[in-house]
Amino acid sequence: MRKKSAKAKPSDSPITVIPREQHPISRKDISDNALKVLYRLNKSGFEAYLVGGGVRDLLLHQKPKDFDIATNATPEQVRKLFRNCRLVGRRFRLAHIMFGPDVIEVATFRGPHEQIESNDQNQSHKAQSGMLLRDNIFGSVEEDAARRDFTINSLYYGIDDFALRDYVGGMADLNAGIIRLIGDPEVRYREDPVRMLRAVRFASKLDMTIEPATAEPIPRLAFLLKDIPSARLFEESLKLLQAGFGYNTYKLLREYHLFQPLFPMIQRSFTQDSDSPMEKMLALVLKNTDDRLQNDMRVNPAFLFAAMLWYPLIEHAEKLSQEGGLQYYDAFALAMNDILDEQCRSIAIPKRHTTTMRDIWLLQLRLPRRQGKRANKLMEHPKFRAAYDLLELRANIEPRHELKELVQWWAGFQQSTPSQQRGMISELGNDLIRRRTRPRRGGHIRQNRNNG
Repeated sequence: MRKKSAKAKPSDSPITVIPREQHPISRKDISDNALKVLYRLNKSGFEAYLVGGGVRDLLLHQKPKDFDIATNATPEQVRKLFRNCRLVGRRFRLAHIMFGPDVIEVATFRGPHEQIESNDQNQSHKAQSGMLLRDNIFGSVEEDAARRDFTINSLYYGIDDFALRDYVGGMADLNAGIIRLIGDPEVRYREDPVRMLRAVRFASKLDMTIEPATAEPIPRLAFLLKDIPSARLFEESLKLLQAGFGYNTYKLLREYHLFQPLFPMIQRSFTQDSDSPMEKMLALVLKNTDDRLQNDMRVNPAFLFAAMLWYPLIEHAEKLSQEGGLQYYDAFALAMNDILDEQCRSIAIPKRHTTTMRDIWLLQLRLPRRQGKRANKLMEHPKFRAAYDLLELRANIEPRHELKELVQWWAGFQQSTPSQQRGMISELGNDLIRRRTRPRRGGHIRQNRNNG
């Protein structure tokens, strides 16, 4: 006998069907590959709908990042229809239809999850915390709508009649600018704690308000994120902080106590007035990242994380140097290892990024040393520009005059001709001589301090 578990229920309101003349979605705004999949499924006798963020974004007159499809065809049936299909996922079995770099994700309608015999391949399995570890129960489109996360993501566009189907009041919430979780919020967050991050992300991205019942459990359930694989949290962190609305998302993450599980070292240094150098760095780098994305410029996760972790790094390096009697460079190298090890326990930053982060950090120690051939060699370093950008951010935060002078020098050096660069380097040598011969307060010349 099957044991019933908590079920997310759809809204009490009946299904709303919005005909094509009453909504703005047009086939010309849907990718050709998504249309191919929809038409083939439909012509093969299956229900097929465009669903999720793609529908939501089209209704908001935004360009969707991707197009997802829901159908009553099982993953195996989808694979038989498409030679370019591969099945992925154990937790949620999905079909990916490959069109070169373009991937159309096809999901079978989900039914209510239940605890059933472990040898049944269509099984749902929960951890003690309530998190769904596996969920391959198939159902109807109505049940699928109730199983989705937010009402605004539960709108279905049909290719057979071009109408929208709304089973949970998603259109009303979309028009009102409300983020509302479907079902019991605490149960749904426990099923998948990442939904808390998604609520914050959508609120920031879409400039919407999280509905009170959806918002209330988040601060007290934020600890559940510790059970999420760190590799998945890395991907989620990029969606949160490198999608063009990172600064506003960061503020919401702090408000809902979700920042600490992602960046525990940074959170430990938060101040009441948010005015520490580290918090100023967070604001600067996230705003700069948002600006770059809005201007269609490239961004690098390694630079973002290097900037975010810079002040925890130097604080730890100074502590190791003072307490262990180490040379600062050695303490700095050990501190890099410690900081990356601890951060990667929460968010598994890939090695390709941590290698770049190390380069950016180490160059901060080398950029002040410009004499001889060093300046030109530094400019040839592949991570020089990223290191210079971090130096510039630091100069906007730290009150040290010599740091601002260093930024100005490197800015001029990059714009100078080779002969001008040689002159700038030569002047550095003259400045060094002048500093060595500068009179002390008592009137003595430094180089003659041993004269009798």
